[in-house]
Amino acid sequence: MAPLRSFVAVADNGGFMRAAAVLHLSQAAISQHVRRLESAAGRPLVERSGRGSKFTKDGEQLLGYARRILALHDDVLHSFGMETLETVVIGSTEHAAAQLLPALSADLEQSLADYEVRLRIDRGTHLREGLAACRVDLALLLGPLADPRAVHVGELELTWYSAPGWQPPKDRPLPLVAFDDPCVLRTRALETLAAYGISSTVAAEAPQLAGVQAAVAACAGVALMATLGQIPAGLVPRDDLPRAVPLELSVCSRQGLAEQLVHRVADAVRQLIAEPIDQLDAADRPLAS
Repeated sequence: MAPLRSFVAVADNGGFMRAAAVLHLSQAAISQHVRRLESAAGRPLVERSGRGSKFTKDGEQLLGYARRILALHDDVLHSFGMETLETVVIGSTEHAAAQLLPALSADLEQSLADYEVRLRIDRGTHLREGLAACRVDLALLLGPLADPRAVHVGELELTWYSAPGWQPPKDRPLPLVAFDDPCVLRTRALETLAAYGISSTVAAEAPQLAGVQAAVAACAGVALMATLGQIPAGLVPRDDLPRAVPLELSVCSRQGLAEQLVHRVADAVRQLIAEPIDQLDAADRPLAS
């Protein structure tokens, strides 16, 4: 069934790359499925056409059979209550995953019971690329989004953190610990300090949350984080630095995704943000871009 489903996806989506994105498989896996069909049929089913490819006459004939076989297969499973679940890929940054996804996953088991949920943890820029290429269906993203498909679900308060006993230097710029650029938290931290006339410099940076927290704990400087009321282990909040404007949190979807699915996920995230922090399962793990 899998090779036939890949074969039909190539026809429906206009090529191997788009079929791979829709089925959440690699392009190599789609190609291997088509080669298996060609081996079984004993004849070529796809041929090159310029920079792309097209079905041969035999391929067109098999396509018709494939649609009927898959329809019958799915109908049989449905009649016995064994229907296959459609996969939905939900992306999140590492930091959002640590704070929200444990509780969100439990909620989605009920609200998306008719889907198989697969999580993708990555940087925000990579998740945006995944949405554009249809490798990711939905993503939790921080910051203002120009995408009309983005659904606003709330705002996250931002807090400055340092190591206990750390004091800002008096004779040089404020040392800042930040996530690698591009990062909306990094930008918000620098802009906030600049708006209040506080000179600053990025003294340490890291691609992951653990690295940022380790650098702050080692007295490398201060970091701006969204922790949903939690205080990271080994760090203390700072009230002697200017308050940063909260960051927007949105659920963004790929083109063509059903609106009903988008709003189910958005409602689940919105409810989590509105709950008291002690009801969330994750602890001591901040949210970042």
